[in-house]
Order: sequence, then C-alpha cells, then structure tokens
Amino acid sequence: QVQLVESGGGLVQAGGSLSVSCAASGINFGIAVMGWYRQAPGKQRDLVASITSRSTTTYADSVKGRFTISRDNAKNTVYLQMNSLKPEDTAVYYCNALVSGTYFPTRYWGQGTQVTVSS
Repeated sequence: QVQLVESGGGLVQAGGSLSVSCAASGINFGIAVMGWYRQAPGKQRDLVASITSRSTTTYADSVKGRFTISRDNAKNTVYLQMNSLKPEDTAVYYCNALVSGTYFPTRYWGQGTQVTVSS
C-alpha cells in the first residue's frame, strides 16, 4: 500500500521559515520523481517544486530563490524548506510521487499539510 505522509506544516509570520517533509512507503522511492504542490482556497492545485531521482530540481517562478526541495533516498523522504515566506504562500501543501510503471507512470498524493503565513 502506497503512503505519502506529510508533516511540518503550521503557522508562521511573513518573512519566516518553515520546513515540510514527506515520508514515502510502498513505492520504489529511488526512481520516483517527487514533488510538492499547493492549493489555496478557491484555486487550483499548482506545482511548487519537483526533484528527480538524480536530484534535478524545478521550481515555480513564485518560489525560486526562497524554497528548496531535497530528498534523502535512504530515508524515503522528500523535504521542502521554505524561507522568506509570504502571505500568498498560504495553502495546503501536498506531497506527490510520480513512479514509472511497466506501461505508464502512476501518480500518488499525500493527504496534505496546511501552511499559513500571517502578515
């Protein structure tokens, strides 16, 4: 059974920092493309950052230079370090795993963790 369990969300003041993590089980973590998405109320779920099995990273323009995604394959865990947080970063943050299959890739989601940035 695949599980992606996020932790570390919370409330922080603007300009502060927060780190969220996602522990994965039931997948071949080493080959998975891991990502963080976020969804604010009334808005669509958007990609924040992703990291490939070779640790190639991509970021949304809105978080470049402020957020850092990383992974620890020994711990099956992906992290998102968020610095210089802004109120517009407030959202539910979802961990995502994209795993290659025999015929097609499969995407898995965590349950989400709330990040709230106060002004």
